[in-house]
Amino acid sequence: MPLREPEVVRHSPAALANRLFDCRVQTIALTAGLTDADATVQSMEDASPAKWHLAHTTWFFEEFVLASYAPGYLSVDPRYRYLYNSYYDAVGPRHPRASRGLLTRPTLVEIVDYRHRVDDALRGLANGSLPQSALDLIELGIQHEQQHQELMLTDLLHLFAQNPLRPVYRATGDADCADAAREPKWIDFPGGRFDIGHAGAEFAFDCEGPRHTLLLAPYMLANRPVTNEEWIEFIVDGGYRSPQLWLSDGWGRVQAEHWQAPLYWEQRDGAWWQMTLSGERRVEPAAPVSQISYFEADAFARWKNARLPTEFEWEVAARAQPIAGQFASTGRFRPSPAPPDGQTPLHQVYGDVWEWTASAYNAYPGFKAAAGAVGEYNGKFMCSQYVLRGGSCVTPAKHVRPTYRNFFYPHQRWQFAGLRLARDAT
Repeated sequence: MPLREPEVVRHSPAALANRLFDCRVQTIALTAGLTDADATVQSMEDASPAKWHLAHTTWFFEEFVLASYAPGYLSVDPRYRYLYNSYYDAVGPRHPRASRGLLTRPTLVEIVDYRHRVDDALRGLANGSLPQSALDLIELGIQHEQQHQELMLTDLLHLFAQNPLRPVYRATGDADCADAAREPKWIDFPGGRFDIGHAGAEFAFDCEGPRHTLLLAPYMLANRPVTNEEWIEFIVDGGYRSPQLWLSDGWGRVQAEHWQAPLYWEQRDGAWWQMTLSGERRVEPAAPVSQISYFEADAFARWKNARLPTEFEWEVAARAQPIAGQFASTGRFRPSPAPPDGQTPLHQVYGDVWEWTASAYNAYPGFKAAAGAVGEYNGKFMCSQYVLRGGSCVTPAKHVRPTYRNFFYPHQRWQFAGLRLARDAT
């Protein structure tokens, strides 16, 4: 996950502590009902077990906060530094990512106890007077843990989708929407010079800056994300069988992995079903399509005689939208149809699905990675990935902003990722 040496709003230590322990409680709440086996298994190399997420986010506070600012603090178990380090080469060697699912021990109960013991130490630390550098690292730890809350849900869906029993993670009482989506409208945006990226004292990851000026040509965006109904039309029209629609690497993936529909989709008796965190359900026609790769999003846009927006077009358009939408706090954990009475020109800019952009994940002009281990993540991943914007139905509320840059490799499909179409202005 992207990490930074933060520049944050100077909230009071008491308010920061409240946010910290609220975040820690929310993470544990996501594991309610999971067995030790559910929390241990790793369904693929890109995913991590829920137990590992619990331990890694705890190790983070041990390594970067308690070890530096709690005099005399002794690690709960020094071996955890090897087991639960993720990508911090500066910290030292680590357990191989692809083998995280082999860690049957410690047990889930032991990991929860580890969390409690670290939380007790953090409470003791929070009761004292801390330098700003410590408060900044606590803020970073909160943001980091929120990212892992989202990953935990994403990874659990992938895990449960491998089980023929189609387990239910969280049952929801809401009914599926069978209505068709309204035809999309195209919203015009003027060209010009725009300041892009984060500025100010609010928290942001380092990859969101420095703020810089960019020239944009006039463009148009669809007023809503692409829907499942539209994606079915793409399938029926041979979208997965037409090499002319695909980038070469994407077509190679289609052939090698036999892609025929979004991940978790299955056709039975002429109807499409998909695996969700509330079990297997009928595909909702009007809901945004999700669990698609960049390659699929790009091919669909070409099929529609459109394109993906750049991340800069997306950011400029998103600034005028309220940061509101369907996030993890709703408990639905799957995309919803766009509201029929939207009060803003663009619908579902935030929440529901991350939106692929046409922009490679690169450094902004003047970017410099922070010194030390906490500066490792963003800079060293600025290669071969694409930017997504906006958050999803499993993103924690208040964790996104117009400048937030998520990033994944173009073939990855297990995230709640969809798309919004763009066109050059006519």
